Amino acid sequence: MKEVSLLYCIPQNRLQSHFKNGRLSLQEAIYAHCVWVFVQHFLNRLGNEYNTLTSVLDTSNSVHAEVLSKLKKRLRNETFTADYILEIINQYPELIRSLYLAFANTHYVQTRGDTDDFLPTLSYLRMKVDRVLSDQELKELISKTAVNEHHEMVMTAFRVFNSAVLKTNFYTPTKVALSFRLNPDFLPQEEYPQPLYGMFLVISSEFRGFHLRFRDIARGGIRIVKSRSKEAYAINARSLFDENYNLANTQQRKNKDIPEGGSKGVVLLDIQHQDKTTVAFEKYIDSIMDLLLPPTSPGIKDPIVDLHGKEEILFMGPDENTADLVNWATEHARSRGAPWWKSFFTGKSPKLGGIPHDAYGMTTLSVREYVLGIYRKLNLDETQVRKLQTGGPDGDLGSNEILLGREKYCAIVDGSGVLVDPNGLNREELLRLAKERKMISNYDISSLSPQGYRVLVEETNITLPSGETVNNGTTFRNTFHLRESEQYDVFVPCGGRPESIDFSSASRLISKGKATIPYIVEGANLFITQEAKLRLEKAGCCVFKDASANKGGVTSSSLEVLASLSFDDATFLSHMCVQPDGTVPDFYTAYVKQVQAKIQENARLEFEAIWREFEETGVPRSILSDRLSMAITKMDEELQGTELWENVLLRRSVLSDALPRLLLDVIGLEKIMER
Repeated sequence: MKEVSLLYCIPQNRLQSHFKNGRLSLQEAIYAHCVWVFVQHFLNRLGNEYNTLTSVLDTSNSVHAEVLSKLKKRLRNETFTADYILEIINQYPELIRSLYLAFANTHYVQTRGDTDDFLPTLSYLRMKVDRVLSDQELKELISKTAVNEHHEMVMTAFRVFNSAVLKTNFYTPTKVALSFRLNPDFLPQEEYPQPLYGMFLVISSEFRGFHLRFRDIARGGIRIVKSRSKEAYAINARSLFDENYNLANTQQRKNKDIPEGGSKGVVLLDIQHQDKTTVAFEKYIDSIMDLLLPPTSPGIKDPIVDLHGKEEILFMGPDENTADLVNWATEHARSRGAPWWKSFFTGKSPKLGGIPHDAYGMTTLSVREYVLGIYRKLNLDETQVRKLQTGGPDGDLGSNEILLGREKYCAIVDGSGVLVDPNGLNREELLRLAKERKMISNYDISSLSPQGYRVLVEETNITLPSGETVNNGTTFRNTFHLRESEQYDVFVPCGGRPESIDFSSASRLISKGKATIPYIVEGANLFITQEAKLRLEKAGCCVFKDASANKGGVTSSSLEVLASLSFDDATFLSHMCVQPDGTVPDFYTAYVKQVQAKIQENARLEFEAIWREFEETGVPRSILSDRLSMAITKMDEELQGTELWENVLLRRSVLSDALPRLLLDVIGLEKIMER
C-alpha cells in the first residue's frame, strides 16, 4: 500500500531509470527525486565571495547596488540548474542508498509484525541488512566519493535535507502528495535575515509548493502560480522559495494590526499541468493535513515520527487562483475531523460563515485609503488624475479598485493584454467588466478614442495609433508599466508578478533624475523591490508599499476567525452563516460593516503616521513603513514575555477595547474569554 501511494504521488520520478534497472528501490528513487527538488531551492549558490563583496561595497550607492543585484541574479540562475543537479545525483546511486537508509531509519514506522504475510520491498530488506551510517560517517563517505566540489555540495544537501525533516507522510499508507515539515535553521542568515518558525515542503507530479510562517500562530493566503511557457516556468521555479519567503515576510509586517504572525503558501504548477489548479490545491492541503492531524484509521493513516513534538495549527486564506477553492478546504478539514475546521480557512462562502474578501472589497478598502490620502493631502481632484493599473477587472483588487475609484483610467494591464486610452477609458464599460469579473479582452474597443488601443498577449505585429509596431503581445504586456513614453499621475499595481520593478528597471521610470509617475500605491504584493522603491523615492516619487497599503484582507480574515472561535456551533450557524434560501443574518450584515470600518480606520491611521514622519524626518516612506511594522510586532513579542496577561483587570480592559462591539454585545466578554 505504501509503495502504491508513492507511485500515485509521483508516478514518473526523475530517477526512474535507476529503479527500472534495480540500482535503486522505488522508495529510494522517489526519496532522491524529493531531495532533487529540495536542492534546487536551497543549494547556497552565492558563496562566501558574494558575502565578502557585499560587505565591501556600499549598498546605498546606486551603482554598487545594481552590480550586486545583477550578480546575485546571475549566480542563482546559472550556477546550478535543475538539469545539472539531476545529472550529478544520477551518478551516485550507492550514496543515495546510504542517505536514504539514514532517512528511513529516522522516519519509518513498522506497523506490521515480522511474521505477517506480506512481500517485503527491496528498501525494507536493505533496512534489515545494511548498517545505518551516522551523519559524520555519511559526511566522510560523500567527501571520499564525490569527484569534485560541485558534486560534494549537491550530495551534502541530502544530509541537510535528512537533518531538516521533522515529520513526513512519506511512509503513510495513503496519501495524495508527499509533505515534509522542515526545521528552517539550515537557511543562511545572510540571505534570510528574519528566521522562520515553520516550513512545509509539498511535492507531487502536478506541482511543488511551500508553506512558510514566521510565528507559531500565523495567518496568510495560499497562492497558485501558473506559467505561460517553459521559460516562464524556469524563472518561477528558481524564484519560488524566495517569493514565498518574501511574501510571508511582507505578511508578517502587514499583520501588525492583528494578533497572528505572518505566513504564506505558494504552489507552482508543473509546466505540463497548468490546468490542474484544483487538483494541486486539494493535494497540497490534504498532504499538509497529514502532518497536522493525529492518525485515526490504522492501515489508512498510520502514526508518523514527529520530531517537532508540538501540536500545530495553520490558518490560511485565499490568494491568487485560490479564491474559489477555500470552501472545499473548509469542508475537507471538517470531514477529516479537524477540530479547527471553522477557522482553518478564511474568505470562504458566507454559507460557511466566511467573509469573502473580493465580495466586500476588504483588501481594496485599505489600498483606497492610501490613494485617497494622497489626494486629500495634496488637494488633487480625483476625477482628473490619470491612472495606470496592473491587475484587471477580472481580479479581486483590480475589479474593486475600478468599482471604488473615480480616476481617469488611461491604461489597464491584465493577464489578457494591455488596454490604453490617453483620453480616458470608458467608465461604464470598465464598470461592466468589473462587475462581471471579465478581462480587458472583453472590452468594447468601439468606445476607444482615435488615440486608444488594445494589444492582446497572443497578438503579433500590431501597429499602434502612434505608428509604433508591437512585435510580440506578451512581451509588450510584461513590460508596459516601464514604458517611458506614457504619462500617468498615479500607478496602482493590483496584480502582476513579484519584482516586476527591480532596482535596474526602476531607472526606466526616472527621467533627468525625476520620477515620471509621481504617486505609487503598491496594492500587489512585492510588485516593486525595496531597492527600487528607495530609488524611486529618491527621484521624488511618493511610494506607499504593500505591507502598509494592502493589509485590509488580513484584518478581515482575523476578525472572521475571531467570530468563529467566539460563537459555539449553534449560534455560529444562526449568526454568521447565510441560510440555504439566501437569508443573510442581521448580525452578519452588521459585522461585515464593522470589519470594513475597522480596515479603513487602521489604514487611515497608518497613512497619517507615515505621512507625518516623512514630513518631519525625510526618511523614505518605504523604510518608515518597515520601521512601524517592526516596532509594533517587536512590542507584541515583548508583551507576550511579560506577566501582564495575569493582571485580570488589565486583561479585561484591553479586550473590552480591542474586541468588536457586536461580539461583546451578543456573546459577552466572559464567554469570549472562556472560549
